[in-house]
Formats: sequence, structure tokens, C-alpha cells
Amino acid sequence: MEYRKLGETEIKVSTVAMGCWAIAGDWVWGEQDEKDSIATIRTALDLGVNLFDTAEGYGDGYSEIVLGKALAGRRQEAVIATKVSSNHLSGEEVQKACHRSLQRLNTDYIDLYQVHWPNWDIPIAETWKAMEKLRQEGKVREIGVCNFGTQDLSNLLSVGRCATNQLTYSLLWRTIEHRLQQQCLDNDIGILCYSPLAQGLLTGKFASADDVPEGRARTRHFSKERPLTRHGEDGHEAETFATIDRIRRICAKIDVPMAEVALAWLLHQPGVTTVLAGARHPGQIEQNVRAAALDLPPEIARELTEATEALRLKLGTNLDQYQSDSRFR
Repeated sequence: MEYRKLGETEIKVSTVAMGCWAIAGDWVWGEQDEKDSIATIRTALDLGVNLFDTAEGYGDGYSEIVLGKALAGRRQEAVIATKVSSNHLSGEEVQKACHRSLQRLNTDYIDLYQVHWPNWDIPIAETWKAMEKLRQEGKVREIGVCNFGTQDLSNLLSVGRCATNQLTYSLLWRTIEHRLQQQCLDNDIGILCYSPLAQGLLTGKFASADDVPEGRARTRHFSKERPLTRHGEDGHEAETFATIDRIRRICAKIDVPMAEVALAWLLHQPGVTTVLAGARHPGQIEQNVRAAALDLPPEIARELTEATEALRLKLGTNLDQYQSDSRFR
């Protein structure tokens, strides 16, 4: 397993991390057996994965509870990243939310505490003062953000520093490449990639848009006619699945599963620290870990970039996967 520093910090994390949203067993992912979740987390530790990313909003804190149970007796092996929700970003609420997360996680410190989404009604200076206070108190080691666009990141940098920016990034969603990726590079902010497999699309298990569960067929890749969408766009279903087919053919050239190749491609992109790949059972984390060791030939990486360029252009510059009225600025 390769390890990289979180931004300018001294914390080193595995290049493949475990995203813990799916273990919440919510309406997006379906029911999840807690025993499977705990076994998956412990298998991840055994394989060298040390970063586990969760949030107070995942299953209303249940994901944090499960992670805390799984790390009992092995806390020192793990780097815990969790998030404070956007409705808890006042100075007082940040403190309260952190205390609740510490209790659920059964730990006395959080390695990386992140703002889950910006809240434009609360001054970033107020939020950041509270975050810095938590660090001074030793309750968190480092602080980061998620889903901060160029303007929000600039506003933050005018009052403080963040170690990381967690963003959607995959072969099927490359919108950060327009401007945001370079901004992170220029400011030594590590990029943590979430939805690196596009919620399962890049595993190749869905033959068409109609095969994708409703809870996952909500992004702007899909038609506005899909039941749970929040955007008002026609989507790009034909182009998305044509792109997946092109990726599949490229992967066949080196006889490596699409999911592993998709994760490895991300690890070759500038500024990427780690990929947060979800897993619900030990077999999935084992496959994800293989991506960290994959020596992706440069020509294959170039082919993948070229094969996904048309879709990147169709999706445009809106960083929001789910809404036409972007939550990014």
C-alpha cells in the first residue's frame, strides 16, 4: 500500500481509503448487516487501509457508530475523517456536533474534521474559528472541507487554511478539472475523491440506465424523468453508457477489472491524495486495495482520459452532480 500526506500535514494516509456512507444502510444503498460492515473495516485495516471517511449525516450518525465499534482496540491504526453538516456551522453548533461525533466514534480525537457542505448564511470566519478552536483543544488533528468550489475555497483561504477538499471525481465526473483542481494544487490542498466509481457505474455491473437502482440514478448523467432526480435536465444516458463501454474495452486490453482501473486512473491525476471507495463486504475492499498496487501503463491512462473527454464536455462546468441549481460556487 502506498501512503501520501494529507495536504501539507504530517498525517499519511493510504491511497485507497474506505468511504463509509454505504455502511449506513440507508435508502440509497439498501439494508446493510452491521457484522459485514465491521468485518469489512477490519479487513481494510489488515490490508493496509488506514483512512476511513464518515459523517454525522450518514444514517443520522449510524455510520460513525459502526466505525467506532469496528475500530475498538485498533484505533491507533486508523485515520478517522468525519464531517460536520452544513446546518451545524455556527460557532456553537460546530462544537456540539464534534462532541456528538466523538461520542459515536468512541474516540477522544478526530484526525480530519471536515465541513460537509458550505453554508452561505453563516460567515466562514465564524465556522473556521470554531474549527481551529477544536484543533487547539486537541479534539481534532487537522481540518478540511468538502464540496467547496473556487469561490468558497477562496473565501476560506482569506481567513485560514485547510488540509483537504473532498470532491466528486471519477472517469465519469471530471468537472473539477475545469478550475478547481488547479486551485487546490496551487494552495497545497489535498484532493480526496469521493464517488470514484460513480456509485457503482464504473464496476460495469449495470448494462443500461434502466438497470441502475432509483437511489443511484439521480445524477445529471440521468434523465430528469428518473423518479428521484432533483435536476431539470435531459441527462446524458446514452453517452454515459457508451463511455462506460469504451472504458470496458480499454480495461480488457490489460485484463484488469474496470473498478480497479478506474481507481488507479484517479491516483495518477494531479493533486489527488486518496480515493474514497465505498465497501460493504470484505471482498469489495480487497478489490479496491488491488487498485493501489496497479501499475497503470501511461498509454492506458491516456486512452481513458480521451475516452471520457466527450462526456466531460457534455456535463459542463457545473460541479454539482445532482442539481442544475448548483450548490457549488
